[in-house]
Amino acid sequence: MNSKRFRVHSSKCNALFLVIGLIAFVSSSAIAQVAVRGEKIYTMEGGVINNGVILTNNGRIEAVGPASSVRIPSNYKVVAAKVVTPGLIDAHTVIGLAGYLNQPHDQMQVEESSPMQPDLRAIDAYNAREELVKWVRGFGVTTIHTGHAPAALISGQTMIAKTVGDNVDEATVVPAAMISVTIGQRSMNSGGKPPGTSAKQAAMLREMLIKASNYGKKEDAPRDLKLEMMKKVIDREIPLLVTAHRSVDIMTALRIAEEFNIEIVLDGASDAHMLLSEIKASGFPVILHPTMYRAGGETENLSMETAKKLREAGIPFALQSGYETYVPKTRVVLFEAGQLVAYGLSFEQALATVTIDAARIIGMDERIGSIKVGKEADIAMYDGDPFEYVTHCTGTMIGGVMVSESVN
Repeated sequence: MNSKRFRVHSSKCNALFLVIGLIAFVSSSAIAQVAVRGEKIYTMEGGVINNGVILTNNGRIEAVGPASSVRIPSNYKVVAAKVVTPGLIDAHTVIGLAGYLNQPHDQMQVEESSPMQPDLRAIDAYNAREELVKWVRGFGVTTIHTGHAPAALISGQTMIAKTVGDNVDEATVVPAAMISVTIGQRSMNSGGKPPGTSAKQAAMLREMLIKASNYGKKEDAPRDLKLEMMKKVIDREIPLLVTAHRSVDIMTALRIAEEFNIEIVLDGASDAHMLLSEIKASGFPVILHPTMYRAGGETENLSMETAKKLREAGIPFALQSGYETYVPKTRVVLFEAGQLVAYGLSFEQALATVTIDAARIIGMDERIGSIKVGKEADIAMYDGDPFEYVTHCTGTMIGGVMVSESVN
């Protein structure tokens, strides 16, 4: 498996957003030199360090190792925790577009006027000051892959953001990461409005991809924002994030990806345990439904042991907080990952689903997801086993800045 296949392709626009965000973040929060001491440090780089030290400088990790070999300079601020992990990554959420009040003014994740809207930008709806962003940061979540919800055939774009900043420019890392597609019951319409069946969903997707393949060939053709975005998919610049739960819908997604030679990331995938060989053969990764997701309807076959089966099959996967229309707040990936330990994964394997494995799938593993010299200093600190409900996140660091030091 070549994890580079799923790397989000950075563009000049992405780089510009990153520079703007870093400048604004640095100016508003002076980056200090910090030493993090941990009784146990899970680096996610192949080892656990007991009685360890992490030195951060200028927003990055400059040293990590046992306290006996890493000297803490006298001018460094020192913070300590029982357990230290990389900052957690939510591989798919709607936080920032969906708000905690669950009222019309803070529910910007679903546009119902059309089933096909790849031109909708997540950055135009993201609220960096949304209380849910701050709330999940308090559990150690430092990066989110968020955007339009899986509630339309093509609901819009996703983005990657850090859980800091007073505005979208400060928070944004990748302004256009994937395009959200939903194959299944959630994106079907009634009363004769398309799409009303699975076959119609597939036909509409194919039609859009065919049009995108031909877009730009005529010099005098008018500009079409929808086709511009789908052309990026055809050109393999960005992948489709395809939410599909039933086995028949997962197979449709794999079939369309092969037909058009495009990159996809399977999302939700309640029936993934029924199609292990097919998903493995496709080479595509999975952002699995939350462990404690409710079973019913098209998710009736979900299993809490699917993560174990995916790992045993060698299929790259990560966890997510997801989206549910009737939940006013959000799931927390820390708790969802913790449940996996009870259903077949080791502690470190479960932690990987919300750190390094999540970073790989969203194309950010060269920057975040593990504690390694040169990577961004995104770190979570806990006063005990992070997967125990009574444990508190005592500190969250993003880009070398302690953004939270309070106890939940």
